[in-house]
Amino acid sequence: MVEIWYDFRLMTGAVSGLVVIPVLLVLLLFVLFLGIHRHMSKSRCVYLVDFSCLMPSSTLRVPSAHFVEHISLINHFDKLSIQFMTKALSSSGMGEETCLPPSLHYLPPNVHFRESLKEARMLFFPVLDELFAKTKVSPDDVNILIVNCSGFCPCPSLTSIVVNHYKMREDIKTFNISGMGCSASGIGVDVVRNLLKVHPNSYAVILSTEILSTGWYGGKDRRMLLLNCMFRMGSAAILLTNRREWRRRSKYKLVHLFRTHHADKDGAYNALMRKEDSHGITGFSIHREVLKEIRENIKSHIIVFGALILPLHEKLRYLFYQFMNAMESKSLSTTKMDKYNYVPRFGSAIQHYCIPGSSLSIIKEIGKGLALTGWDMDPSLQIFRRFGNQSSASMWYQMAYMESNGRVMKGDKIWHFGTGSGMKCYSSVWESNSG
Repeated sequence: MVEIWYDFRLMTGAVSGLVVIPVLLVLLLFVLFLGIHRHMSKSRCVYLVDFSCLMPSSTLRVPSAHFVEHISLINHFDKLSIQFMTKALSSSGMGEETCLPPSLHYLPPNVHFRESLKEARMLFFPVLDELFAKTKVSPDDVNILIVNCSGFCPCPSLTSIVVNHYKMREDIKTFNISGMGCSASGIGVDVVRNLLKVHPNSYAVILSTEILSTGWYGGKDRRMLLLNCMFRMGSAAILLTNRREWRRRSKYKLVHLFRTHHADKDGAYNALMRKEDSHGITGFSIHREVLKEIRENIKSHIIVFGALILPLHEKLRYLFYQFMNAMESKSLSTTKMDKYNYVPRFGSAIQHYCIPGSSLSIIKEIGKGLALTGWDMDPSLQIFRRFGNQSSASMWYQMAYMESNGRVMKGDKIWHFGTGSGMKCYSSVWESNSG
């Protein structure tokens, strides 16, 4: 009996050993997989090291009285055009500190090609010098360079101007983004995000600006005269990286980025367009239905983006109200339909908002659609009053305003929301690493 029991123990021990070894191998492979996955996910993170915004010289200020006098002395504007621009400026909500480039201070404005090049250098190099000084990153270390400017596309390109000035490395990857309007900065971030997936341990610089010398309109079409009144000087330089040493030292980490394009709809496509007027003068046309198109495109964009970032209880609440609306759709009563309108509380996932500073009406329209408070809209309103419409660069001025006023705490999430010609929308969410 003793021998039988001993043989049985040997047999069961051998069998259990055969079972344990594969299990241990599976567990080891699983742990190894988790480690690799964690490492790869961290290496794919996009960190915002720092950014810089241009502060134009006070000598370039354009107070309202100065602007009205200036356009009155230009021979190619008739009385009705001057009255229209005066009214548009007085109701714009912009302050007295906004700036225009030197070329537009001439009588008449000097919109020659060489003036646009001068303006580009005036916008590029101060913010880049400041960015490199703040981050201690050399221009030689930059692997990717993106410049977004909608209306000015010289040859050599704008990125070549930057590379030549700083004598950057020969293998730098450069991209010019044009014609994208106020959403160009977010598109640049998306391009960088995808490039950093295949280029580890890299630095990327985005230069976001608009050259106004080429955008000045000297005709009489009111849809094109608005650009003269609203757009002002501004530029921003942003340093992004996927280097792990910046994981804790960077200012922000990119959490979400989502884009939609609505150019398949004729109304959206024609809402904002650069074209010639009836006299052959080129200008940027703003259609009278632009607010309607912006509203519709933002709505479809927000529905999908909200599903990505909102907590479960907000999603369920939104679905419930949508179900109630569907049930009430059988009734013709508008009052009952309005009863179940519900705007998701984005404040449950987002602490700060950077919304398009295109105009006072657009800021308020977006704020109303998202049910934002006055505190939420304050950065956009204050930057628009101080600097005017700076196109795609305005988002970074708003973020700088938040930082300077001590609004951003560690862990806070900032929503960059932009719209542009086409029409297109983008949303990016940045999580603060400091505060």
